[in-house]
Amino acid sequence: MKKILTLLSVAALAANLQAGTITVKGSDTLVVLAQKWAEVYGGQHKDVAIKVNGGGTGVGFAALQAQQTDLCDASRPAKAAEIAKCRVVFNGSRPTEYKVALDGLSVYVNPENPLKELTLDQVKDIFTGKIKNWKGVGGADAPIILYSRENSSGTYEFFKEHVLKGQDFAASAQNQQGTALIVQAVMKDKNAIGYGGAAYGGSTKLLAIKKDENSPAITPTEETVVNGTYPIWRHLYVYLDPAKDKGEIAAYLNWIRSDEGQKYTKEVGYYPLPKNLRSN
Repeated sequence: MKKILTLLSVAALAANLQAGTITVKGSDTLVVLAQKWAEVYGGQHKDVAIKVNGGGTGVGFAALQAQQTDLCDASRPAKAAEIAKCRVVFNGSRPTEYKVALDGLSVYVNPENPLKELTLDQVKDIFTGKIKNWKGVGGADAPIILYSRENSSGTYEFFKEHVLKGQDFAASAQNQQGTALIVQAVMKDKNAIGYGGAAYGGSTKLLAIKKDENSPAITPTEETVVNGTYPIWRHLYVYLDPAKDKGEIAAYLNWIRSDEGQKYTKEVGYYPLPKNLRSN
């Protein structure tokens, strides 16, 4: 009997070893889409388990460098320092980069806020603290309450680089650990403003954004993001060790960038990649 139990244990262990597990960590912007992909693909491939965690783009790169995740989700391109650290553990190889979706990084306000649009300079002046009252941008005479992401967030870094032009966020900005928390805060306060991926902003009002005073106000839609007329569009990425870009992981990444995988970007509120961008 003991021998039979031992054989059964070995068989169970072998079965577990055969079952593929793909770990995903990183961007909170991408986590809702990554979970959707994992759910659908895992349902179609019962021998593959896909474990998805957020934490922020910076956290994802740290896990990739520590070889604690297979895939790093990122809402911004990899930094030179991150690439250098990956090379150390990837036997000198640069991490492979895949574009996996498009996003219209959105500016959220409370639905009770009468404001409809802002210029990029006005957004910058609000989040850097230069403009502190809504009347400064044509709104009500009320203080502006700022919500931002923590500095490990790729969305935080993208917004700082591309919207704030490298300037620091105002000291009054209240940092939140995820975009969902920013949305919750904005929904509770008619004087609040925040930012994040388009997929999260459904319950808020998404402001139309103007490149400058003489430009049209553009809202983030599939058309305006794909054609680049919305001023704060971006790619969303997956990074990995090129040595792991094979077998089940490669099959999963190919599926993500296929017509079937890309259709789920719209389901959660992002936008599919044009077909010419569905390669590394």
